[in-house]
Amino acid sequence: MMLGIRSPAAVRVAVRTLRSSSNHRGCISSTRTTVSHRYRFNTNIKPPLASNANAFLRLRNNGWNIRLSSIKLYSTCSESSASTPGDDAALKFSSGVEDGGADSEAVADSVTVRNGAMDEAYYAIELALDSVVKIFTVASSPSYFLPWQNKSQRESMGSGFVISGKRILTNAHVVADHTFVLVRKHGSPTKYRAEVKAVGHECDLAILVVENEEFWEGMNSLELGDIPFLQEAVAVVGYPQGGDNISVTKGVVSRVEPTQYVHGATQLLAIQIDAAINPGNSGGPAIMGDKVAGVAFQNLSNAENIGYIIPVPVIKHFISGVEETGDYVGFCSMGLSCQPTENAQLREHFQMRPDLTGVLVSRINPTSDAHRVLKKDDIILSFDGVPIANDGSVAFRNRERITFDHLVSMKKPNDTAQVKVLRSGEEQEFTVTLRPLHPLVPVHQFDKLPSYLIFAGLVFVPLTQPYLHEYGEDWYNASPRRLCERALRELPQKPGQQFVILSQVLMDDINTGYERLADLQVKKVNGVEVDNLKHLRQLVEDGGNENVRFDLDDERVIVLNYDSAKTATSRILKRHRIPSAMSDDLVEAQDVAVIEVACSK
Repeated sequence: MMLGIRSPAAVRVAVRTLRSSSNHRGCISSTRTTVSHRYRFNTNIKPPLASNANAFLRLRNNGWNIRLSSIKLYSTCSESSASTPGDDAALKFSSGVEDGGADSEAVADSVTVRNGAMDEAYYAIELALDSVVKIFTVASSPSYFLPWQNKSQRESMGSGFVISGKRILTNAHVVADHTFVLVRKHGSPTKYRAEVKAVGHECDLAILVVENEEFWEGMNSLELGDIPFLQEAVAVVGYPQGGDNISVTKGVVSRVEPTQYVHGATQLLAIQIDAAINPGNSGGPAIMGDKVAGVAFQNLSNAENIGYIIPVPVIKHFISGVEETGDYVGFCSMGLSCQPTENAQLREHFQMRPDLTGVLVSRINPTSDAHRVLKKDDIILSFDGVPIANDGSVAFRNRERITFDHLVSMKKPNDTAQVKVLRSGEEQEFTVTLRPLHPLVPVHQFDKLPSYLIFAGLVFVPLTQPYLHEYGEDWYNASPRRLCERALRELPQKPGQQFVILSQVLMDDINTGYERLADLQVKKVNGVEVDNLKHLRQLVEDGGNENVRFDLDDERVIVLNYDSAKTATSRILKRHRIPSAMSDDLVEAQDVAVIEVACSK
């Protein structure tokens, strides 16, 4: 028989059909099956017929590389019998017999696979109808200049899809700073309340749950697949802007490499495709065959049809962390800043033999475990036995390369890795414990109010990049230059350290003359260096001095009488209608401290 196949998803259907037909027709071991195709393909497919039908597939260009194209499978079985339809295809038969050699032996049946499963886009939407949902989010972001209040609420929409365990997977930015979330399944007018179970802002993924059992009636979960090869076809399913119904866009894989995740400002593996990904598509699945190849999450501005999807390894890392700990655990980092060693003179200076390759360590995060064993000017030769090239890349699949940071990010927190380095011309090997690291100035801060402390009208906050973003779209140039530079470059020296600043002064008699001292780092309180905002509150409250002295950046000094400042704080809060002198996280820390003191007595 002959199967006309137009998509890689249909290869499995054709194989099942051939296998079934061969078993029913009694093919002998000498039977041969030939595959002919028009183009060179990129998806590795193993011969599936040898064990069940004593047959094999032979490509006329000697390779097992198959992708979307016109493919014909010829079976030499000559006996006519009733067809065995594939699970996903409707088969149309016409009889006919031809005489020929081994490759053109009589064909009893001509079978044309006509079902929509042969077309990626149609097959994708068939899978998605009972899996992809539309998400309606009401969100309210905090004001970082006025950290005791929120901005006005906004509404947004996105997509998501059902995975195993009655869970919905979507993007983190779809539900960021959410106050209320609803989901609607295809073909239903009803919206159901959803709760956010876990959010990973670095990887831009979130898991939702719906308690209403009515929602799950008729819903099917999608299965995660593998990383697609270049030029493989994928179909992105979701609810983009421009309409209310489900939409499918089709494209091919253009590139697979670590990419900047806009929402989380992290560098993780991503897949570039040429399918349009528009607002509303976020969180929808990219389907290849009958499995999910990734989650749509961003596009490239000022470019046409360049979109990105989150690949399955990143998705599985996120989901497994949530399943093991009940919450998002993050992605590991070695805490290193490395320089390529592509220059021959640089390699000679660091005594690298011609057979050695690696990258130069230029800076180490003091809070990382690597700081314990590695040194500046070490040459990292390999990570867990994988050689690192002079440009910092490692081998990936078939003749592809990606940065070795991907190997680090796929480790689970507290996993160890073997790192081989070249130090002063000698090779050494160290064991490094990996864990997520936090920058001195957080890049993002979602789903919670900022921390703040008000004392005598002085508003203290930890510096974050969202605080700098309040200066507008051109925040890099509009925000205070000194704060911006330190936010982007400075590393923490100890765990839990924050960059505490005096953000503004709420005018009152007690702080007259200090009103211009804003956006300056608070270095010391009563001569003690400030570690974080909680530490600053403790130093102010427990100082035991008549006056409180604040040493600021640029050698500025503020001195206040403690009793007068406490009295002034109450009237300033009332005047500005501020509910509390400190954020909830500091109130909780204060309550814990009081309890500990009471217990000690």
